[in-house]
Amino acid sequence: MGYVVLALLLIAGAAFAVAAQRRSHRSRNRSDVSDLDAEVEASGWVLRLGASLSAPEAHLWSDAGEPATRALTAAAECHRTATTRLSEAHTPAEYAEATRAAKEGLAHVATARAALENRPALADSAA
Repeated sequence: MGYVVLALLLIAGAAFAVAAQRRSHRSRNRSDVSDLDAEVEASGWVLRLGASLSAPEAHLWSDAGEPATRALTAAAECHRTATTRLSEAHTPAEYAEATRAAKEGLAHVATARAALENRPALADSAA
């Protein structure tokens, strides 16, 4: 009976030690997880902007008017900026800057699309 109690105490002590070690390891790596989350989010926004700039209707952009052209140029510049910031980022704040630049570029893409939809030439060519 004494050996059973001793064995149970040893098992409980080992389980407690493993749990404490894992908890300690997790608390040290929490900043790494947030860095990874920030990187994944920033990468997603940059990819989304890149996909918006190479959309299937991009052939319509070749004869776009001046407002659409300016917006598309600004969006392409934001994509370059976001890609550069993403490649150089190491902290959540740096990843947030890449995300901000990508979102700004997406706003420019939306402006360009709105300008293209309001163009009279598109309505005439569709008819």
